[in-house]
Amino acid sequence: MNPGFSRLRVQGFRRLYDLDMKLASVNVLIGTNGVGKTSILEVMRLLAAATTQGHLRNFLSAAGGLPSVMTLGRKESMTLSVTMPLEDGKSQGYVLALQSSGQGYEITEEKVVDERGQTIWPNQAAGLMPNPFKSSLETALAQNLVSHKNAESLRERLTSISSYHPIDVSPRAPVRLPQTVQIATTPGANGEDMVSCLYNLRETDHDRFASIEDTIRVVFSNFERLELPPAAAGLLSLAWRERPYRHPLYAHQLSEGTLRFLWLVTLLQSPGLPSVTLIDEPEVSLHPEMLRLLVELFREASMRTQLIVATHSDRLVSFLEPSELVVCDLDEEGGMKATRADDLDIEHWLRDYSLDQLWQMGQLGGRA
Repeated sequence: MNPGFSRLRVQGFRRLYDLDMKLASVNVLIGTNGVGKTSILEVMRLLAAATTQGHLRNFLSAAGGLPSVMTLGRKESMTLSVTMPLEDGKSQGYVLALQSSGQGYEITEEKVVDERGQTIWPNQAAGLMPNPFKSSLETALAQNLVSHKNAESLRERLTSISSYHPIDVSPRAPVRLPQTVQIATTPGANGEDMVSCLYNLRETDHDRFASIEDTIRVVFSNFERLELPPAAAGLLSLAWRERPYRHPLYAHQLSEGTLRFLWLVTLLQSPGLPSVTLIDEPEVSLHPEMLRLLVELFREASMRTQLIVATHSDRLVSFLEPSELVVCDLDEEGGMKATRADDLDIEHWLRDYSLDQLWQMGQLGGRA
């Protein structure tokens, strides 16, 4: 079963004026600059903030306030909705509406709906009014006030959404320095926990650690192994053993592409992946051969997390199946539309062309 969500609807968020998008286990978004790919990731982050106590106000404040993220001149409110598949084959949706109020915002609607769109919370049986938390700056889901049997699962999926961007690999970046040993189930959003994550994998899940090393060997034929030597009390370093050199290369000596690839491999092999993992531009600094392996890692990780990835890379697209690609384009009114490639009539084209060639030719759209 899809570990995340099966559908996303957005009205009034930047270029997402009226978006209705199907979601699968792997969702790689491609489109021109400014079309709204990153906005989809932002909407998911907004939902995560809205369902985590105390985070919604901070998210909107950092974005410049609610008016800064709303569709300019088109909407006076914003409505977000996600659909969660259930084990019995049915589904459950969460709907949240916000609107500006003075210098701030207010929650004008929050509800849980069934697969037919019928409201199942709040309801009269619970003794609640249609908008019981209208004056609150926090959602009922964040306050754990939704009285429905699947509400906790819905809240957990939303709050666990994690977002990743190309990590900082400058000379003093966290990923290049010795790191404090601690329990870490992911390498961190900026690689600050990569050494601890690798250490924990080596000690507790040798097969997965070995899989990381095997993946590296496919790209770097002279690579031998990763080592995690102590640098000082409570600190470990990352050492890269490579033939024919007698001494290892340390993290501060590795190239940008090597570090980013190692971080991505570690992330996608991590035991602590959330229900939904957002990755923006994973192709940065990577050799094309690394992208082929990255897609394979996407597929393996999608058994444990739902992936939503934004990319500009034609080469990355060449390794995807149509069911994994989402083409982002603008409609006649300047709003974004998202079309899954397997919903397009391209089977006859795929006999002679690859998916990235169809993208370059404009047969998939998304080139506006």
